[in-house]
Amino acid sequence: MKILITGAAGFVGRNLVENLKNIRDGKNRTRSSISIEEIYEYDLGNTPEELDDWCSKADFVYNLAGVNRPKDPAEFKTGNFGFASTLLDYLKKHGNTCPVMLSSSLQATLAGRFGTSEYGLSKRDGEDLFFKYSEETGATVYVYRFPNLVGKWVRPNYNSAVGTFCNNIANDLPITVNDPSVELEMLFIDDLIEEMLDAMEGHPHRCVYPAVGEEGFDGLTPKPVEDGKFCYAPVTHKATLGYIVECLNTFHDQPKTLIMPKIANGSFEKKLYSMYLSYLPKEKVAFDLKMNCDDRGSFTELLKTMDHGQFSVNISKPGITKGQHWHNTKWEFFIVVAGHGLIQERKIGSDEVIEFEVSGDKVQAIHMLPGYTHNIINLSETENLVTVMWANEIFDPNHPDTFFEPV
Repeated sequence: MKILITGAAGFVGRNLVENLKNIRDGKNRTRSSISIEEIYEYDLGNTPEELDDWCSKADFVYNLAGVNRPKDPAEFKTGNFGFASTLLDYLKKHGNTCPVMLSSSLQATLAGRFGTSEYGLSKRDGEDLFFKYSEETGATVYVYRFPNLVGKWVRPNYNSAVGTFCNNIANDLPITVNDPSVELEMLFIDDLIEEMLDAMEGHPHRCVYPAVGEEGFDGLTPKPVEDGKFCYAPVTHKATLGYIVECLNTFHDQPKTLIMPKIANGSFEKKLYSMYLSYLPKEKVAFDLKMNCDDRGSFTELLKTMDHGQFSVNISKPGITKGQHWHNTKWEFFIVVAGHGLIQERKIGSDEVIEFEVSGDKVQAIHMLPGYTHNIINLSETENLVTVMWANEIFDPNHPDTFFEPV
């Protein structure tokens, strides 16, 4: 396939282009039905002649070009309607009836606060133009009305409050939240890209937009319909500005607290954390950890979680024995990743000792059993013993659940 992308240098365009390259170059093998020969990237730096030529060759067109923050409101009409008209005229000129996707906005519903939006009106005109084009030519059009688009590479201090919050908090800059209770509906860029690839494969998610009050709808919420006039990305997330900022402050403090918040698969928090990290300045990409050192070696806490315990790394010098304690309910994994050692465990009240010879040459996870005193011995005379440790709970100095007793 030869794919034309207008607005290729924008937020959505950049993400789409790079993901299409991954498919073209065989790096992404999850879309086996898509074979990409050429990617035509059109933006402000290209010429009308290039657009004309690419419209004659394209097998699929993503129209992402548009204007959303002009100096003059009249530019809405030119950017969101005028360019779309030019694009479709070129396709008609060459008799190219390939599928065309249009990036529109929820503001085009003109529902609620969007009723007088110049931007929304220009987007609605663009939608009508595409539907008329489909009727005239028989070409398939995929018209998407996007909510707030967020994710890596979104431009801060422009038209994304979430992008601005991520950038400013990551760079220790002030933010302003006038009303923390305001709720945003957000579509993350990676979820959008998957939907755009679905459209290329010919199976987009279709919908209609019932009018305000119809079937209880608010005019802004898509209703899934198999043969719906519009298309939509099914995975979005809603959160208040206050909660978004709360999450971002937690992410910001993680290098100090070592606490990793819950980031369940597919969750808003997981996606927002990834977005936040994309704004980190160079000096924050790496951060120091506190090494607790003595003449036996060192112990360093690596990561703490609210519901899955904590990770640490222990370094024992040659001949050193560490541990010699037991726990009531706490349990651990010891995983030796370098060196040669011996782990011993003995059930409290028993004389039987169980032993595990461990080595970085054969990585194993050894349970430190509740109610068993245990130790770890470096058997080497020359090399350090390096052990990654996981405990089922964050260490609480007020309730350490750790009691000295030699194995």
